[in-house]
Amino acid sequence: MLGEYPIVGRGAAEIATSVERAVGHGDLEPGQLLPPLRELARQLGVNPNTVAAAYRTLRERGVIETSGRRGSRVRSRPATTAREYSRLVVPPGVRDVASGNPDTALLPSLAEAFTVAAARADDHPDLYGEAPVEPELNRCARGMLDADGVPDGPLAVTSGALDAIERVLAARLKVGDAVAVEDPGWGSVLDLVPALGLRPVPVGVDDEGPLPGEVERALRAGARALVVTARAQNPTGAAVGAARARALRDVLAAHQETLVIEDDHGHGIVDLPLHTLAGATRSWAFVRSTAKAYGPDLRLAVLSGDAETVDRVQGRLRLGPGWVSKVLQRAVLHLWQGGAVDARQVSAAYGHRREALLAALAERGVAAQGRSGMNVWVPVPEETGVVARMLHAGWAVAPGARFRLDAPPGVRITVSTLTGDDIEAVADAVAAATGPAPARRYG
Repeated sequence: MLGEYPIVGRGAAEIATSVERAVGHGDLEPGQLLPPLRELARQLGVNPNTVAAAYRTLRERGVIETSGRRGSRVRSRPATTAREYSRLVVPPGVRDVASGNPDTALLPSLAEAFTVAAARADDHPDLYGEAPVEPELNRCARGMLDADGVPDGPLAVTSGALDAIERVLAARLKVGDAVAVEDPGWGSVLDLVPALGLRPVPVGVDDEGPLPGEVERALRAGARALVVTARAQNPTGAAVGAARARALRDVLAAHQETLVIEDDHGHGIVDLPLHTLAGATRSWAFVRSTAKAYGPDLRLAVLSGDAETVDRVQGRLRLGPGWVSKVLQRAVLHLWQGGAVDARQVSAAYGHRREALLAALAERGVAAQGRSGMNVWVPVPEETGVVARMLHAGWAVAPGARFRLDAPPGVRITVSTLTGDDIEAVADAVAAATGPAPARRYG
């Protein structure tokens, strides 16, 4: 018996399901200690090895953690609790620089694109049994990938980058496999990996992307996949440069069975060249989303990869949604062909704000990162107090816990909507929030 909640089951799967259901319903709280193996085995009348197998499954799914003699407990942020649900609530009158959203003024109008796509659908309705990818979109996307040095491979279309990453991981890995992930990195990926029953292995990141030594360590320790952000990494703004790409390819050359998933997060908003890792191993996937350049609600990403990986993804798509709307595909094609977004202009707009904030912070003695994209990452001594002080100063910043596993504390600032005057005010607030706390005076 664990408090008022009985763990039940006779087999390992039943016991694991019982615990996970309790965590999901809130009957077991984050940090709560689970019974020792032998004690629970005695209560349930099963072999201790059965309970050990259940706990192992729960660890692999990211539901619990074990600390030697201190026993097993529910993770402080279990896989069933998405980081997005810890999103900061922005009070009235406080400016939101936490959301990670693009500047709406830099997004293209969608009206004409959807009008053209809808008219095409009226004239030639798409029916069951047709190709899942619009042929002209396939040609256009393949041409852009060729120009960026992405190896030749078949294409699939998914409902955004995270959908593509999930489908590739599910198609190539099995429960319990380890996945090397950027730390700090995209919180949705850090949630997705344990939710799929996979084990995240943190890999440090600097301005040039994942650190080769840490990637090597993770792969030697058994990681079967590596997820990398090519440009505009969230939250640090890292972009993989030519030298870093060569170093990472050298590491991957000795680990040919590794699945490499590359997310080109900065496509359309970054004018830095792409230095892809695609094709460095036998199994690979390259993902390019429309979200940042054309708007988060335009749920479409193009996925390329080795033939087996893409075929598995396509096969699973056929058993689920079937395909991404051809109307949506043709609208995106119209935007691409019409040059609706000038990546150099958008990159310059974000770059001006980002560089201005980095310079203003540096003038105040605050170190920060932000090589590309729309975010700046600020290392801080501790997050809770800094976030609270920033809120008090009128600015909502994203707590770094949403993006970290083992990385030191930090906060993320999205520069999308900042003006020149805003930048000075934000920098002042950050300097005050990260400095020594003011001394208390007692009357």
